[in-house]
Amino acid sequence: MTARMLPSTGTVPSTGTVPSTGLLRRVRVPSPALPDRPDDPGLVDRFGRRAIDLRVSLTERCNLRCTYCMPEEGLPVIPNDALMTADEIERLVRLGAEHLGVRKVRFTGGEPLLRRDLADVVARTAALGVEVSLTTNAIGLAARAADLRAAGLDRINVSLDTVDPDVFATVTRRPFLDRVLDGIAAAADAGLGVKVNAVLLRGVNDHLAPELLTWCLERGHELRFIEQMPLDPGHAWDGDAMVTAAETRAILAEHVTLTPHDAPRDGAPAERFRVTDSATGRALGTVGIIASVTESFCGDCTRTRLTAEGHVRSCLFSDDESDLLGPMRAGAPDATVLELWRRAMWAKPRDHGDDADGMVHPSRGMSAIGG
Repeated sequence: MTARMLPSTGTVPSTGTVPSTGLLRRVRVPSPALPDRPDDPGLVDRFGRRAIDLRVSLTERCNLRCTYCMPEEGLPVIPNDALMTADEIERLVRLGAEHLGVRKVRFTGGEPLLRRDLADVVARTAALGVEVSLTTNAIGLAARAADLRAAGLDRINVSLDTVDPDVFATVTRRPFLDRVLDGIAAAADAGLGVKVNAVLLRGVNDHLAPELLTWCLERGHELRFIEQMPLDPGHAWDGDAMVTAAETRAILAEHVTLTPHDAPRDGAPAERFRVTDSATGRALGTVGIIASVTESFCGDCTRTRLTAEGHVRSCLFSDDESDLLGPMRAGAPDATVLELWRRAMWAKPRDHGDDADGMVHPSRGMSAIGG
């Protein structure tokens, strides 16, 4: 197979990769010895990146079983006493906001709506003066959207791969599309900004991409198509079966005209396009495409992550985690926790989980990591 190009890393060699993809490494390449960290209070790394966007997983549990994310039987449950409490989340977010330069916080999962104390967590975070958002499947959101907005939530990102009920049930293994759509409508009514995240699966929902785009444009929701990433716990991801960003653009271009957006990207994962009617030239809205695999944007990454167990994860694809919750519970002062966090981010890998050309398939799936 011809090696693919990742802009921030160069050509991906076939040696040592999974034969069917030419991209994915099963064995991680050890990082070289780290240089001394500069005297910088923020979350900087060796490659000049600065993390200002914090993703916090609140639980690994989910009420869907999306085929690209979780096995049908679900995943082993992490005991509640191993998860961060609201007080612990507040402390870590406060440290990030007041001392490390964090300006945005997004709560993720699993499904964060399964946390009964979610509104309290949102309110405490909003009080710190940061932008607060939520990634959710929107099941149960209809009853909670107004309270979350009142607590200080700014916007939501809803995972929705199709608006076809039968295809939705095939992808998620659950017949809950009506609950998701009700949740999205309630969020919009409550004044929350709404974005929709969709993963296209070849032969399953890729032919429905224009329909989903039309549905979002008609309601004023910005749609983001995301390349399927190797973040499934069963390690069944196949790069050859993945619908690429280039293919997504081609599918959409058969129905609408896409023009690159002129707004600065500023480290955002999505490349945005203006959407216009091909026949009339009428502006319809915008769409984003996140080429996580084939068109790397790692060089501009601004993200840092906390798992539900309070571990820093500097890269979505890396298996390296640094425990903050354990030291906190052992009585570590803020200065110690801050130094642990800074050191973890200084060791952030260059690209896709390691410092060599390639891509790591993490041992933990997306629902355990948090997006």
